[in-house]
Amino acid sequence: MTPERFAKGLTFEEYVRFTGSPENLAREGFDIRRFSLVRPRLDWSVYLRERHARARLTDDQAAAIRWLAAQPGGPAKIAVIAEDWSSDCRRDLPYLARLADAGGLELRVFVRDAETMLRHGLPDPAAGGNADLVVAYANEKNGQRFASVPVAVFFTGDFVELYRYVEYPAIYRKDRLIGYLRAARAGETPEQAKARGGRDIATLLDSPFFDLWAHAAVAEIISALHERLLTS
Repeated sequence: MTPERFAKGLTFEEYVRFTGSPENLAREGFDIRRFSLVRPRLDWSVYLRERHARARLTDDQAAAIRWLAAQPGGPAKIAVIAEDWSSDCRRDLPYLARLADAGGLELRVFVRDAETMLRHGLPDPAAGGNADLVVAYANEKNGQRFASVPVAVFFTGDFVELYRYVEYPAIYRKDRLIGYLRAARAGETPEQAKARGGRDIATLLDSPFFDLWAHAAVAEIISALHERLLTS
């Protein structure tokens, strides 16, 4: 990451406006409630704006990020790779914006996908858009590298990477939960399982646990930044 590359990202407000634009809505997206690709994609701009208005850090979280930002070599910049179709992004991005505001950090958002949704692996870094950043900050799991959202990369003012948050906090065991909700129950046809699973996932995303996991993400990030500064 360089200052010039970082400056090309969107502020949170610019990103929210972009999500409701014809340019964004024309791109392929994903609806987890139906578990299917959609085009045009859903307009999440009002949701993101309202979620940000409601999002609040705890007093301890706000004090901790201010303390970290004030330390030599502390966090100063956040680059986030995101897509509005992702429930993980919709959960965490408004809180990341609040975290940036509380600590006086500069946040920029970079969209992950081109016209179609990236389903597997990594894009060609020469493909344009933000493919270079998607490759540079790829998820690494079980010996494989692939694109994920959100990815929030925390830097010093000189763009030394301090910490990278990927997808969801450790306390949210997403694969197990979503896998359970999507699994067919006794007597269900595949179509019935998909419809019922979609309803169950929608209920989960509208539950208090969504904010609980967002706060867990903030706590995980702050703790990791503290550990980095304390032990480096």
